[in-house]
Amino acid sequence: MAILYTRIGFLLFVFLVSSSLSVSLSLSFSPPDEYLVNCGSDVDSTVDNRRFVADTSSKVKFFSSEGSVALQGEDLAPNVPQIYRTARIFARQAKYEFDVGEKGTHMVRLHFNRLNSSKIDLNDAEFHVSVNGHVVLRNFSGGSDSGSRVREFLIWVDVGEVVIRLVPSRDSKLAFVNAIEVISAPKDLIADVATSVSHDGTTGKFNDLAKQAMEVVYRINVGGRKVTPFNDTLWRTWVPDDEFLKTGGDASEKAYFTGRIKYRPGGASREVGPDNVYNTARVAKRSNSLVDMSWIFPVSTGYKYLIRMHFCDIASKSLNMLYFNVYINGNLAYQDLDISYSTGYVLASPYYIDFLVDFIKNPSGSSSITVSVGPSNKTSVDEHVVDAMLNGVEIMKMNNSMGSLDGFVSTDMILSSCPNRRNLSIFIAMLAFMCIFMSFYIVAQRKKVRDDFGWTKLSMDVRQDYPKSGNQFAARKP
Repeated sequence: MAILYTRIGFLLFVFLVSSSLSVSLSLSFSPPDEYLVNCGSDVDSTVDNRRFVADTSSKVKFFSSEGSVALQGEDLAPNVPQIYRTARIFARQAKYEFDVGEKGTHMVRLHFNRLNSSKIDLNDAEFHVSVNGHVVLRNFSGGSDSGSRVREFLIWVDVGEVVIRLVPSRDSKLAFVNAIEVISAPKDLIADVATSVSHDGTTGKFNDLAKQAMEVVYRINVGGRKVTPFNDTLWRTWVPDDEFLKTGGDASEKAYFTGRIKYRPGGASREVGPDNVYNTARVAKRSNSLVDMSWIFPVSTGYKYLIRMHFCDIASKSLNMLYFNVYINGNLAYQDLDISYSTGYVLASPYYIDFLVDFIKNPSGSSSITVSVGPSNKTSVDEHVVDAMLNGVEIMKMNNSMGSLDGFVSTDMILSSCPNRRNLSIFIAMLAFMCIFMSFYIVAQRKKVRDDFGWTKLSMDVRQDYPKSGNQFAARKP
């Protein structure tokens, strides 16, 4: 009988695990459009359980450029992922084209690793990159020699393709890329409306946010550890907040939650933020000191920025106990934020707010955005109550009036100012042809003028007595 109960218990356990796994898989995000490309390789590679297809695959050809070179890195460490061991090198303008079947925001990630090679010196790399007409990188060298880099962009796609162009900045320079990701984003990733916060503290609404091109500048897991693509449903990387926390650090505590994060319909989904972001936080308690917690992020001037702040009350013992204020660049952006009300009166339920700022350089000349949370007048006097909290921060640069994310230039300006070698050769050949054509044309026109006026050669027998005379006489023989 004991054996029978053991078997029944084991089968019940297997059933519950299988059910949980099937539910988890059914809830996982499956993008309609997904391209993972291992550039410069003739074999597929697997990174974080994701298969990157070689760009020389016989099934589909992603890139178009004559004379491109596949480069294999030398003296690489054994733990370097396969996608960073090869690169596609371009000596002139090139492009990758991806057919997409769904209109909306697409995530575009470009992977770079400046490989060491005895064949090609990537110190000569300097290039521009555009995605669907938006300049996303300008005079880019591919990063430092210290390791790989990933640049991530969110691009609205109206047409049926994503086109990535790589253009050497000068005729003597090179362009390269190690890997490319093009993935259709979930519908709820970028909301269409955000709260704008001006430099004078006034707030308003910004519409059509989803159709803006953006670059992800910071993605921070506040109070937690680094989150890798393996642990994120959208394969993102979230870094710890320690180096960005500037004030309130001594008065704050890191909070950890081991229970279940309660995602709700209409609230933040797992694709907006993963469990590993929402189950950690940094909190300020009255028992420590009454102070705001502030994080400072260096940014570039001349752009608007989307600031997404993630909240999940994993620290309160009951509802209606957490009220606090949110500040952007020292201006009050949200007063008396009530997490209980915002999450439908559910603890450990994720919630986020989007703020938009038009960046203006600080009087000191520094270029940074400051994000702060602090106690409000509604905060309880109970010393054990949390004064403020924050789980995560994302900062995204928005395209300027030229449609660019890197400088006040357009794609047309870059393409016209950076002719490739083939175009230059064609231009020189056409110029030579035009010179020859014009030479023949001028000779022909002169001949036509002579024929039209009956021009004949003058006699050389001119009277020697009047060498400077204006009248020419035919010489007479004696």
